Amino acid sequence: MNKEAEMETGKIVIEKVRGKSTVTSSFSKYPLKFIIPRKVGPSRVDAIWIYALTYGGGIVSGDAISFKLEIGDGCTAVLTTQSSTKVYKSLGSKCSEQYLEADIGSGSMLVLIPDPVTCFSTARYFQKQVFRVRSDSNLVLVDWITSGRHESGEKWDFALYKSTNNIFLEGDEPLFLDTVLLEHGSIVPLAERMQDYQVIAMVVLLGPLLRHIQGQIQEDVKRMMAEQLQGSPARWDRKMTSNMHDFATKPSLIVSCSAFGHKGGGIIVRVASMTTESVYQFLKHQLAGLEALLGVLPYS
Repeated sequence: MNKEAEMETGKIVIEKVRGKSTVTSSFSKYPLKFIIPRKVGPSRVDAIWIYALTYGGGIVSGDAISFKLEIGDGCTAVLTTQSSTKVYKSLGSKCSEQYLEADIGSGSMLVLIPDPVTCFSTARYFQKQVFRVRSDSNLVLVDWITSGRHESGEKWDFALYKSTNNIFLEGDEPLFLDTVLLEHGSIVPLAERMQDYQVIAMVVLLGPLLRHIQGQIQEDVKRMMAEQLQGSPARWDRKMTSNMHDFATKPSLIVSCSAFGHKGGGIIVRVASMTTESVYQFLKHQLAGLEALLGVLPYS
């Protein structure tokens, strides 16, 4: 992590102060900026909301953003964005990079619910996120990407997208190691490989506070896949799919779900969709149980 430390552009520390989750230290510099509202949701809910922004509304070719989150014992934090993360066109072989390292204390929760990454034509983007958890830490991680700017005729037209998410237990024990790599191939173009699917997403839920949500998601995904096999779109996706003739042979939303970690303490959900809106609806529906913990419905 020496490279990340050298180019650190932000850091936030959250600790319990008088029984409340409190930002005790916050630092950011160009091109990163944090907005931390005094309160989001009802006053009875103890959660810090953090909005991560970039100047200019996106990540420029060659930008390197690196920030850390330290979440003290018993605290709750939400890290989100105000819109999709735009990655602008690459200048030559320059790659835009973003690093996040989060340390989640005992009994604490981090909810990472950004809007999707949208890479422009020729863009090159690398993202690495490292989470260090305790046995009773809680983590919600959403990581997703769209095919590009549809209005400009771009469809999986970027040069490189690589996203790595690693979770370590008690410092250095690997609990979850995952990398998604999308790049133009010399034989088959990326757009052809992705066919009609415009969005891919990953959702990770880990920790004791999230067991009830995990169980509900597992049941929903099982039922959803069964309905698709019978030719009936899942209920939260019917509005988007009812007028699209292609879904008779190809599902608009494909979802899988599996457990990981000690005694299945975490689940990973993977999604491929023909529309961004259907993924928003899926996330909103599946993460609705977080409203009581965060004060606001995610993706509302």
